[in-house]
Amino acid sequence: MSKIVFFCIPAHGHTNPTLGVVKELVKQGHEVWYYSYSPFREKIEAAGAKFIACDDYDTEQKLEPKDAERVGKDLAFSTKILVDTTLALDDMVCRDMTELKPDCIVADSMAVWGKAVALKLNIPFVSSTTTFAFNQHSAKIMKQSIGQLFGMIFSMPKINKNLKRLQDKGYPVKNILDIIQNDNETNTIVYTSPEFQPCSETFSDKYTFVGPSIRPVTEDIKKEKDKLVYISMGTVMNNCLEFYKNCISALGNTGYQIIMSVGNLVDIDDLGTIPENISVSNFVDQIAVLNKADVFLSHCGMNSVNESLYYQVPLVMYPQTTEQEGVSARVSQLGAGIRLEKISPDTIRAAVEQVLETPSYHENAAAISEGFKRCSGAKGAADKIIRLCK
Repeated sequence: MSKIVFFCIPAHGHTNPTLGVVKELVKQGHEVWYYSYSPFREKIEAAGAKFIACDDYDTEQKLEPKDAERVGKDLAFSTKILVDTTLALDDMVCRDMTELKPDCIVADSMAVWGKAVALKLNIPFVSSTTTFAFNQHSAKIMKQSIGQLFGMIFSMPKINKNLKRLQDKGYPVKNILDIIQNDNETNTIVYTSPEFQPCSETFSDKYTFVGPSIRPVTEDIKKEKDKLVYISMGTVMNNCLEFYKNCISALGNTGYQIIMSVGNLVDIDDLGTIPENISVSNFVDQIAVLNKADVFLSHCGMNSVNESLYYQVPLVMYPQTTEQEGVSARVSQLGAGIRLEKISPDTIRAAVEQVLETPSYHENAAAISEGFKRCSGAKGAADKIIRLCK
């Protein structure tokens, strides 16, 4: 049997899609080691992998909440975080891989240390891409404002300075595209369908679109009204008190059942009086809610959108980062949701009502769901990894 090593960044949306693959590999009798961070230990070990902690070497885990929000918006800052973490992990990872001699390394597309050590030690490598695959064609969907473009241009000196730190340690990184762009020569697993992936036909046959990795429903959510609206801004950039208050003003005392998840950065008491038709929690079982929901008001993280569309739930979208803007644009293109341009109560109510009352949004979400379910899933991803083991 093969020895396989996974590397991932400290993010639920990047970790969760890989867990089904880990389970499938272990079920087939392969050994899996997974380099990650303590908050993810329980779910990784539950999947059957041997967990190796990277907490002492990681920069992002030590960020203040206000700095963590910069990661998705400031490319220069994000690059520095990745470079700092890569260099901190360098000695440990290279030593471990030399001793372990894995048959294959699977690394998140943002965990550049995994790809780098694979290249250094000539170990077969698979990129794990939990967002859209990115090349010059699919980049067209990542629409940026003039301000964002100027921001990137002015950030380039800082970005290049950090990339040189990698180059000085022998990492084969030429420019920022080596980090954010998917290489057509690299074997890559993408956790979406070819129909949902923008410009999927422009990627080489080294790409396998396996569909989203969706865990089974394990909790039953009671649907108390004809229409259930779910509201969540994800697990990272969810400090959105004004937005949550406006949602309550927009949808409170209506004929809809509202389930709202606000994360751990907002004190529920600060929301004021909660109407009877609204349930507010710091966290909910998202899969269980989406299994019953009729519309999802979302930040448009890739993982959340995949889960929503898998359960045929159309979206009202309020993206916070460039990546989320790109996902939002794709959902809009395929007619499975609408973007929320303003967050006034009137605008929120009108958007939710438009999606609920227009059958095409649900029909288009159902069509995307069918495409997801035609994909090879975790087994297809595991089979690809095993084929590449040396």
